[in-house]
Amino acid sequence: MAWLTAASALLTTLATAPARADSAWQKVGGDVRSGVSGLAYEGRTSSGSGVDVLAVHDNKGAGQKRLSRITHWEGADGISPITWDGPEPVDLEAIEAIPGMPGEYLALTSRGIVHRLKVAGPKATVVDYSPLPAIGEGDDFESFALVAQNGKLAVLWADRGAGADRPATLYAAPLTFAPWGQPQFGTVTRRAYRAAYPAGDGTRHISDISVTDSGRIIVSSASDAGDDGPFDSAVSDAGRVSVSAAGRVRVTLAASPSVLGTFPEYKIKAVECLPGSTDALLGTDDENLGGYVRTMPFCEA
Repeated sequence: MAWLTAASALLTTLATAPARADSAWQKVGGDVRSGVSGLAYEGRTSSGSGVDVLAVHDNKGAGQKRLSRITHWEGADGISPITWDGPEPVDLEAIEAIPGMPGEYLALTSRGIVHRLKVAGPKATVVDYSPLPAIGEGDDFESFALVAQNGKLAVLWADRGAGADRPATLYAAPLTFAPWGQPQFGTVTRRAYRAAYPAGDGTRHISDISVTDSGRIIVSSASDAGDDGPFDSAVSDAGRVSVSAAGRVRVTLAASPSVLGTFPEYKIKAVECLPGSTDALLGTDDENLGGYVRTMPFCEA
């Protein structure tokens, strides 16, 4: 009987152990200034066994780091700082590689300022910056994705939303660039989105967006009760996007988003589908607990 009681207690402990003990998550930052707010694929490592990605940090003070490079392998990660050359943004939340323009990226702040960057080695140079169009009252942005189809570009971004009373607003628009490099946005469309998980007053219905090659919209959602948590997150299949040869952008959101995975104890703010793979690289900004990354097979066609 004593053995049975001890075994039952052990099973209960294992069943309720926090997800932070999951070794699949690899730590890439140890404090509130080192969380991962957004990720952009940069390329494969020379061996082909890992990937280099750019990570933005939502710091606000002068001289604090805005951008890092993470070299990710299963079981290990390396991280190195990147010097920011240009006006310092406040509260970077997302970053995306520009399709067809190697070494160039768009990075977004929470208030909707888009910075166009050229990244070479340990330096990122600001080429230009511009506000998003159609910013709504109270909008707070954490997500940004670029889509290339039929020789045209489009962009998706979202106000993150807040709990039951404020769903996320997913915006979409065609994207071009002025001769001097400034992003230019076409006609904007909007869709409301509510996360299937997590739920509660602290829910951010969309904390990041990635789009597969076939046009599936993969989103992360997160719950945040404060700088020490508790946190909760999920990644879901939210719908589809297409861009016509004429540049028309069409977004169709799922009536009932399919939850692909849930991640208690983590605040996922970055999801990046890796080219040539079914994997998504997930990144967290767990405030005082730092930042973590892991891969999950969420980006099947």
